[in-house]
Amino acid sequence: MAVAAISDLKSYCRELAERAQRASRELTAVSGAQKNSWLALCAERLRTETDALLAANEADLAAAPGYGLTPAEIDRLKLTPARIEALAAAVEEIARLPDPIGEVIESSIRPNGLEVLKVRVPLGVVFFIYESRPNVTVDAAALCVKSGNAVILRGGKEAAHSNRALAELLSAAAAETGLPADAVQQVATTDRAAVGHLLALPEFITVTIPRGGEGLIRRVVAEAKMPVIKHYTGNCHVYVDRAADLDMAESITVNAKCQRLGVCNTAESLLVHRDVAAAFLPRIGRALAARGVEIRGDESVCRMIREAQPATEADYAAEFLAPIISAKVVDSLDDAIEQIHRYGSGHTEAIITGDLAAARQFTARVDSSAVVVNASTRFNDGGEFGLGAEIGISTDKLHARGPCGLKELTSYKYVVYGAGQVRE
Repeated sequence: MAVAAISDLKSYCRELAERAQRASRELTAVSGAQKNSWLALCAERLRTETDALLAANEADLAAAPGYGLTPAEIDRLKLTPARIEALAAAVEEIARLPDPIGEVIESSIRPNGLEVLKVRVPLGVVFFIYESRPNVTVDAAALCVKSGNAVILRGGKEAAHSNRALAELLSAAAAETGLPADAVQQVATTDRAAVGHLLALPEFITVTIPRGGEGLIRRVVAEAKMPVIKHYTGNCHVYVDRAADLDMAESITVNAKCQRLGVCNTAESLLVHRDVAAAFLPRIGRALAARGVEIRGDESVCRMIREAQPATEADYAAEFLAPIISAKVVDSLDDAIEQIHRYGSGHTEAIITGDLAAARQFTARVDSSAVVVNASTRFNDGGEFGLGAEIGISTDKLHARGPCGLKELTSYKYVVYGAGQVRE
């Protein structure tokens, strides 16, 4: 439906959700082979329609300055031939993953002969709200449909042309391969009121997943009448322990902070044990300064790194998504963990250490969706975890946590086989 045709937004949103629910019920009868055929065709079309997709993306990039987007946000918005090829490859990787639907998670035979199976099933309808990144359109649709769910996609206005082109490609491929075309639907308006209307339809929409800034996510949580899978911010820490290999610590810190600034698993806070601070801070200060990163630190950090600026309380809790990192010298592993618990967001925390006991303490006591030993925080990602792609990273504990791939987009039901048994 074209934007101009929406005269009654509330009715449009209800019809959209009803069609998605019907499609989700049709998907329960679709085989894994059919879903994989759809994914293969999507990958093919991404490659053959690259020029058209880039043209749509150019329209979004041209409008980006008018939306006040930062350089990091424009980078997330941009499609290139390499990024489209990566999308096609990710879709093919999802096709190669086992179909989770119908998997028998557990089974038992009761003393009375009843066979009890715990079977994986789709969630139903996923309402997915996201900002800036048109590649997410493809990742989300591929994961939802492969896991047997219909998806309603609502991207941000800054990527409207790109998202529309991608969603039309995905929906057309669904119809051509025998899947319900309404398994993938894009909200055909950037009117924010549409989000509110859809969030009020729990009778059709099973779960909402917002992926974007904290303001968007808090609005969704406040208004949604159905469950929400979310994370608010990504204030990720790197802790350099007293037993750290400092060459490794420098390499990991630089990668965790600088490899890509505008994503949620980027390191925003650096903690350094006092025993190695004098040896480590000047070298990491030089390495980060060479890459244009501003350091905001405590008194000890500012004394050892001349370019460092004094940190405020807010800096230690901030998700900068920019060339800025907070830093603090801590006296112990306990102090590092306390700092993480106080200011962290439950997303990703890393320890650099050669002390196995310290690593075990850190992984046991730090409460985050991913805890990393001697590696970059940037690995908390669906593709890097072997999930093929992700629909987002959850810092919730119910229903899913960490990267949400195929299995995280499913639930289960009990299927019971009998031979005439009745309960006494």
